[in-house]
Amino acid sequence: QVQLVESGGGLVQAGGSLRLSCAASGRTFSYGTMGWFRQIPGKEREFVATITWRAGSTDYADSVKGRFTASRDNAKNTVYLQMNSLKPEDTAVYYCAAHRSGNYYYSGSYNFWGQGTQVTVSS
Repeated sequence: QVQLVESGGGLVQAGGSLRLSCAASGRTFSYGTMGWFRQIPGKEREFVATITWRAGSTDYADSVKGRFTASRDNAKNTVYLQMNSLKPEDTAVYYCAAHRSGNYYYSGSYNFWGQGTQVTVSS
């Protein structure tokens, strides 16, 4: 079992920044990659970014590339998502998740999820 707790969401004006945190506990060593997804009501969860615990390798959705940066602190078992130049279309509930197997871009490949944190970007 892995427990994930996100924090750091909030309301920000367009062009602003937020940093999300995801604190992991439990059998985190079993999961080499963490993912960030986001979801708006009525739509499926959308891939945002991934990061590996060991090397810190990252991958991003085209929609956030150059604006968002994923990072991790292995000593704290925490992954982060630094979000800069935020746009109203970034408004969503953001989730972190532990990757199980398969396509990193597909939410079904992840089997542990945090509770989500709301990010609202005003225009």
